[in-house]
Amino acid sequence: MAVTDDAILRVKEMIVTGELKPGDRLPREADLAERLGLSRNSLREAVKALSLVRVLDVRQGDGTYVSSLRADDLLGALSFVLELHRGEESVLEVLEVRRILEPAATAMAAQRVGPEEVAALRALCDEAETTRSVEDLVRHDLEFHQAIARCSGNAYLAQLLDTMAGPTVRARIWRGIAEGGAVERTVSEHRAIVDALADRQADLARSWSTVHVASVEHWLS
Repeated sequence: MAVTDDAILRVKEMIVTGELKPGDRLPREADLAERLGLSRNSLREAVKALSLVRVLDVRQGDGTYVSSLRADDLLGALSFVLELHRGEESVLEVLEVRRILEPAATAMAAQRVGPEEVAALRALCDEAETTRSVEDLVRHDLEFHQAIARCSGNAYLAQLLDTMAGPTVRARIWRGIAEGGAVERTVSEHRAIVDALADRQADLARSWSTVHVASVEHWLS
């Protein structure tokens, strides 16, 4: 494992220093192993590991390439990890992170959101208010928060927030909210966020976003 870790660090250094750029093809396995002073087996294991986290793209019959290194590609692995940790304690920790990041994204969105995006957010609130299907509520919630994060204008922040609570975790939360009769309160918080966005009141949008995530966190705890 230590030898494989060293191989991972060597390949990573080539990417960080710019020797290998997004889209570049890695040299032949034998050549790269000799150049880095590694065994072909350790290099092969390093490539497997880096492909799992989407840093490298292994194309059968074509070679191994550096991925685009875009936020949505790299953070996808984090989403998978979070889906595996479904315990109540893990979900609460994820919500704590959302309570830090989401209000900041919402405040940024208040400065950049347009009329069409505000209208789309209001439509999602209207739809959520008239449905009681957990699946539909989860879909509305995902779309609502994803749309606000995109309006922040920061692709990394938007993708990071998208990984914080995937469909599985959200389904558990919304099922509990629906059974507890708290759908109306949750949607009203969504509406308050949209109103603040529409008025371009960044501080108010940040505050309502904090209240919204904190209320879900408090309910779950």
